[in-house]
Amino acid sequence: MNKSIICSLLFVAALVACDPIEDRQSMGGAITADQLNISATPVVVDGKNSNKIILENNSPVLSLWDYGLGTTNKAYDEVLLVLTGENKISFTGLNADGSKITKELTVNVDELSFEVPKEWGLFCGDGSKTWTWDADEEKIWGNGSYLNNTSAGWWGRSINDISEETATEGAGAKMIFSTAGSTLTKVLSNGTTIPGTFSFDMSKKTKGDSGDVWAEGKLYTKNVTVLHGISTNEGKIPVYEYDILKLTDTHMVVSYAAAGAGSGSEAWFWMFKVE
Repeated sequence: MNKSIICSLLFVAALVACDPIEDRQSMGGAITADQLNISATPVVVDGKNSNKIILENNSPVLSLWDYGLGTTNKAYDEVLLVLTGENKISFTGLNADGSKITKELTVNVDELSFEVPKEWGLFCGDGSKTWTWDADEEKIWGNGSYLNNTSAGWWGRSINDISEETATEGAGAKMIFSTAGSTLTKVLSNGTTIPGTFSFDMSKKTKGDSGDVWAEGKLYTKNVTVLHGISTNEGKIPVYEYDILKLTDTHMVVSYAAAGAGSGSEAWFWMFKVE
């Protein structure tokens, strides 16, 4: 296997994990970013730029598009954006000699003509939204019964208690959810920031013992947890997957239970509100 093919495979593996390579550009000589023939074009609906964007790469390089909410390695693809106004789309190409080139495109969205999950707006508002502990609740974090409780029904901590338990993730700490890159940034009370990303799947609903929907979906985080996102009785391991019990414009409740937990098992609950 020649060196150029090896480099290409490593590039896709590193940047797009295990996604299959759906497009392979013909391998030619290396080109510069200025020589890229790429475009990001909004679909026009009733004379206005919609939020459906056509991505097209006609250059002899492998493709990696980052449109904020996700990535695609297709030479041609259609993606949806969730914000009106100017949106940035980044392109990274891989030359046959293994060198990378990047270019940023700007698209202007006039109208959200194509439906996008409403949860983007609930999590991120008009682009980013800051969440913090819901200090109005008596118990903002604690444990309770899986599939039965919707807050810390057994044992819990107030904002004052949790500020004593964790020096930096109690009062004054916050989380910033943003549509740009699907980022989740945890800001500790001492000003330290911990960057990461998030995603969600609202098809992952869970019914409680009552037969009603207990969890509306799943929240996944990467490289960062929610505030004080640990499972205390599992050696305080960090938690990166949560059941979404409540998500509105102003309040969020998430929960975690250990893998294989059954009804009535221990679950942990976090209560947040918009700053």
